[in-house]
Amino acid sequence: MSESGNLWFMAGYAELIMDNRENETSKGGKSAECGRSWDVPLSGAGKPQSRLRRLTLAGLLVTVGIVFGDIGTSPLYVMKAITGVNPDFDADYIIGAVSCVIWTLTLQTTVKYVLLALRADNHGEGGILALFALLRRLPRRWLYIVAAVGAAALVADGMITPAITVTSAIEGLGTIVPDVPVVTIVVVIITLIFVMQQAGTGRIGRLFGPFMLVWFTTLGVLGTVAMVQCPGVLKAFNPWYAVRLLVSSPEWFLILGAVFLCTTGAEALYSDLGHCGRRNITVAWGFVKTMLILNYLGQGAWLITTGGAGAAGVNPFYAIMPHWMLIPGVILATGAAVIASQALLSGSFTIFSEAVNLDFWPALKMKYPSTEKGQLYIPAVNWALLVGCLMTVFIFQDSAHMEAAYGLAITVTMLMTTLLLTFWLSSRGVARGWCVTFCAFFLALEGLFFVANLSKFTHGGWYSVLIAGAVALVMIVWRQSTRLRASYIEYIPLRESVPLIMDISRDREIPKYASNLVFLSRSMKKDLIESKLLYSIIIKQPKRADHYWLIHVDYVDEPDTLEYTVDIIERHSVFLVTMHLGFRVQPRLSVYLREVVEDLVARGEVDLTSTYPSLHRAGIPGDFRFIILHRIFSPSSNCRRRESFLLRMHTFLKRLGVSDQSALGLDTSIVTLDTVPLILNTTPGRRIVSRGQAATEQS
Repeated sequence: MSESGNLWFMAGYAELIMDNRENETSKGGKSAECGRSWDVPLSGAGKPQSRLRRLTLAGLLVTVGIVFGDIGTSPLYVMKAITGVNPDFDADYIIGAVSCVIWTLTLQTTVKYVLLALRADNHGEGGILALFALLRRLPRRWLYIVAAVGAAALVADGMITPAITVTSAIEGLGTIVPDVPVVTIVVVIITLIFVMQQAGTGRIGRLFGPFMLVWFTTLGVLGTVAMVQCPGVLKAFNPWYAVRLLVSSPEWFLILGAVFLCTTGAEALYSDLGHCGRRNITVAWGFVKTMLILNYLGQGAWLITTGGAGAAGVNPFYAIMPHWMLIPGVILATGAAVIASQALLSGSFTIFSEAVNLDFWPALKMKYPSTEKGQLYIPAVNWALLVGCLMTVFIFQDSAHMEAAYGLAITVTMLMTTLLLTFWLSSRGVARGWCVTFCAFFLALEGLFFVANLSKFTHGGWYSVLIAGAVALVMIVWRQSTRLRASYIEYIPLRESVPLIMDISRDREIPKYASNLVFLSRSMKKDLIESKLLYSIIIKQPKRADHYWLIHVDYVDEPDTLEYTVDIIERHSVFLVTMHLGFRVQPRLSVYLREVVEDLVARGEVDLTSTYPSLHRAGIPGDFRFIILHRIFSPSSNCRRRESFLLRMHTFLKRLGVSDQSALGLDTSIVTLDTVPLILNTTPGRRIVSRGQAATEQS
């Protein structure tokens, strides 16, 4: 049934639940006695695998359009950055540099990410936070810091990627029109990129896939043709030339910093696992890697043939193009640069979606532009990244300066991913020796890249570190403060309070608050309930209702779980509904509760007909009202400074997200925000006494 069927919740006007069509869609199950429960899938559970995840030509085409944009545009600036380190290069320098690129793509991208990391999926979802979700049950609680730092660094990289790729492409126009207004054109294109995100990555992938197929094919053809001029560049496949260059060159760290740019899209590749699936990414990468290496070899051959003096100030990417192809080449590169932004953007949406449900970030408004699994759009993230990208363009102006800011943050993400992958391998029963070998090898490799990129800090690396640091700080503080608040919630046995709740329900002296009252409970145990929730029902303002619904949302590690459990606490009166939602499932509590109630009505466990005589005669259902408890940190709390700081920061950071009402999908529901104090008394305080008692004690 469509979401519009939710109207009966809000207006109390819906006879739809009695319709035969709903009886046909209701879930099966035998009527249970009081206290029994059911485990039932909600709508959307058990859907077939997304078409984009199956290994098909269409899936491969979409994968090429979505996943490889970032890493696929690296030929625009990698060799240019490498020659910038040593303008007086010779053939050995170029062969060694190309060898570094080939083996970086092989070891870092192919081995670590394509062959290994893509297997560390959380029921089809990838990315550093999905990886953390697989490990958060481990006793090593500090792993959340590793995940937060890695995710924040990837977000910082996402602010620079669109700027550097688009700027590098547009600068190619300088070979044709020397006075082209690069910054203005880049700003317009980047703005359009972010506006297009509202269409959804599925539609964008179908549009961009054919274009990127042409792009990669062009890279391979251009590289092959240019390579004919100097077949000796094929020696770059021998890793000895890479080792010799790094050992003999005093600028090895600068060379590695430039080489690292060829693999910056690897982490985004892992984050996009949920969009296209492992098999599509693995197969498509074989084609993409081949085309990239051919192009790097072609650029290297041209540089060897031309020599250092002849290549000064020239981008070898455009230099290997025939003159007649310069204008089409610039257009093609610009289009590829536009698409390159998509990999990081879709990955960023994935990161923040997972961060919200893993308690790393305040709740955000999420939209699902298409029906494809994994396709989502987060407006707040989209526009924040747009501002960051535009700031990057205005601060650094050209791609040469952006290269100095690019790469440092993503090395941090890769280091953090290596640590988490090590624990994942261990949790999967891999021998300890292999885990240590994997960790040591990639920490050493990425450590070298990190040291190399540290040289960029004062030249622009500070920018990405600043962004990553700010995002990581928010993630860590939000998670710590959320856990701290949860630790101070007091729980009491639910059964002991049910008799009093039923007395209130039958007390005609108390005005009826609503026919159905729905409370959101944080309790992880079925027999316990928050004391403040009962305080709201019984003491603050006695709330009489015909039915009381307690809803607990259980966010599970599996990304797409959508199920519920019902426990009948008091027959026909008090119900505990536990909704088990995957961390990628959009919370729509009013819709899900409607479906749960339909099941109970079908089983005869509840009668929703209003008890007001006039409405009862017409067979109209009673109204529903949601109560959300808003716990405000009380100034009267007597706690340690650290705890006070965290709780105040929680209140401040909550403004970054949307309201609880919107986050839980209750935008059109009747919702009451019930404010209750959160008082912490962790240190002894003085108690006020009567004046007479004080005088007696003094005497």
